[in-house]
Amino acid sequence: MELHKRMILLVMGDIVSALLSLPVALLIRNRTIPTIGDVRGLGYGVIVVYITIVVFSSFLVEFYRNHNEMFASDMAIKIAFSLGLSAYVLALFTYTLPAGSQGSGILAVSLVIFGMLQFICHFLYRHYVNFKGFARRILILGVGPLADHVGAIIPSTDENYVLSGYVNCSNEASQVPVGTVLENKGGLYETVRQQKADKIVVSLSERRGVFPFHEVMACKLSGVEVIDAPSFYEKVTGKLFLEGINPSWIIFSDGFKVSSWLRGGKRAMDLICALIGIILTLPFLPLIALAIKLDSAGPVFYRQERVGEKEKHFFLYKFRTMRADAENGTGAVWAQKNDTRITRLGAFFRKCRIDELPQFINVLSGDMSMVGPRPERPEFVEKLKERIPYYSERHFVKPGVTGWAQVRYPYGASVEDAVEKLRYDLYYIKNISLAFDLMIILETIQVVLFRRGAR
Repeated sequence: MELHKRMILLVMGDIVSALLSLPVALLIRNRTIPTIGDVRGLGYGVIVVYITIVVFSSFLVEFYRNHNEMFASDMAIKIAFSLGLSAYVLALFTYTLPAGSQGSGILAVSLVIFGMLQFICHFLYRHYVNFKGFARRILILGVGPLADHVGAIIPSTDENYVLSGYVNCSNEASQVPVGTVLENKGGLYETVRQQKADKIVVSLSERRGVFPFHEVMACKLSGVEVIDAPSFYEKVTGKLFLEGINPSWIIFSDGFKVSSWLRGGKRAMDLICALIGIILTLPFLPLIALAIKLDSAGPVFYRQERVGEKEKHFFLYKFRTMRADAENGTGAVWAQKNDTRITRLGAFFRKCRIDELPQFINVLSGDMSMVGPRPERPEFVEKLKERIPYYSERHFVKPGVTGWAQVRYPYGASVEDAVEKLRYDLYYIKNISLAFDLMIILETIQVVLFRRGAR
């Protein structure tokens, strides 16, 4: 899970930077080298709140994504926004809680120090990602369509990978650039040694009778990592390569484990999040209901049949965002961009995800989870199951109010979109965990704040 490891690395770096900023701030104010006791004097609660706020603010301004595309000026702007948000929240904390006011001056200086340290750490990381001297060299075994697809995604990933070339060990028709096919006169191990490759990605369209077992074994035992194309695709993209997997890959892969402990943990998280969501939004519900009534004729709530866990049907609740007669004469159809059926207020509700607030009731009733594949309508499910392999597998977990596909891909309104979202849904099911759920919830907050992906 390369994406998660990268984010964890960056977050841990920022936590260390936040911790270091506190003694530096004490040194600047007191002009003496601070002791551990001086730092503890700020209070453990204040320190934890400070670190949580600066890291969460960085997350909200999307500072942990796309580092290979970020210039130094972009990083400085994001840090400035993050520090401004942190300063505002810390000000509320220090002036509302007596425990926080004692270290307010130190925290203000610490924020500036943290911003500098954060810039340095992320700047060095970005150069590490883009510096070819530290790159991991990838050798692709195969020259067919699968190999060409794998080679094409290497430059587009936020990883420090460099393509060494392709090795042809079968009679498959070459579909890769001619100049990238390596000579393999001395055998695969010798080619790997000459290219100083760190990883072999097996991308043969057909392995039976052509897979160089002994040569690949020699490379593996010599310390070279060997991985198949679907697993490599999964690690660098955060989704599954549906065209390259088969039932045995799913059965024997490391993942797709939903234990009873995980189910219990998810259910507890669902109940806590749903109750908090209802409590926080309850004062606004009468105003939302009144606005819907004034905007257009029809009911406030909208009830729609969806397919849930183990393909059990249930009714999903939403605030109405379309005309009451939206599907008269047409039946079930996907919402399109600039859909004329959506009301003026409904367009705003969809952008801000306000229409989905009633789904907290679905979560409390157990039909849905806070995180999971989005539930689809039965009319669409039957058609998609006929056209898309492994589509039924997304129903082995509860559908979610939000999900990995929702934070990584725009609203789906076609079979092609459904295929792409299924890649993300199956990746989520394969790597499901409470930590992953928490990360998706945090990214959902980003999506809501920046109004991305809704229709």
